[in-house]
Formats: sequence, C-alpha cells, structure tokens
Amino acid sequence: MCPAAVPATPRWWSSDGVAARGLPDTKLRRVTEAELGPEDLKIITLARSARARVGSAEGAAVRDETGRTYAAAAVALPSLRVSALTLAVAMAVSSGAAALEAAALVSDGPGPAAEDIGAVKDIGSDAVIIHAGSDGAVREILRL
Repeated sequence: MCPAAVPATPRWWSSDGVAARGLPDTKLRRVTEAELGPEDLKIITLARSARARVGSAEGAAVRDETGRTYAAAAVALPSLRVSALTLAVAMAVSSGAAALEAAALVSDGPGPAAEDIGAVKDIGSDAVIIHAGSDGAVREILRL
C-alpha cells in the first residue's frame, strides 16, 4: 500500500472540452471510444494493475513510439509526491523513449492535472490521453 493517497486534482479540461487549463497553447480534441484500439485498451489494463498492486489512488501507463509500455502508480511520501502519469512518462523517457503515442490514467477522481498533460505533451504532441475509472470504464478520451 502507498503510505498516503494522492489528493484529487482539478479537472484538466474546460467545460467545453477544448482548452486545457494551465496549458495556454494546448488544444484538446475529443475522441470517441470506438476509435480506441486493442493497444489502447491494454494500457488501461496496465494502469489498473499498477494502481491495484500498491493500493494507490491512481495508476497510469504510457505507450511509446515503438510499442513499449510503462506503468506506474502515484507516489506519496513525506518528501516526494509524483502523480502516476508523470511517473509513467518519466519512466518512458529514462528508458529512451523519443515519443509517446498514448497515455492512460485510472482513477476514481477527476482526470489528470495540467502538469500531467504537460508531461505527456513534452514527448507526445499528438498523443491520446485516456481517463478511466477503477473499473476500467472510459470516462474521457482526448487527443493533444
């Protein structure tokens, strides 16, 4: 179990679903669930597993340009707090990923914070971000 749950973050898209708060030059486009492929569903499963493995408030997984996947759970220590999605992106980058194709966040709270979107955007300017509940049900799908 994680020592402490990561607090809920504010919703990351505006009420019209177009502009990400906190990221002035980021426009988000809604994607339908029908547009998801088997590889997208796989990263949702990986994110669910990472979350469940340590009992974290959130889990995340990303897929790089070669198809490699990286999964992480949120870290909440007295001296270190890292969201699951930011950590998954960091794991991909530290393993040599040059680009991201997709990212998934699993949580029962709101979607990723602006910092999480920024981390994905840094190496995945056209990536899909999927937010799913702990049951795996897709809540939102957006493309950067």
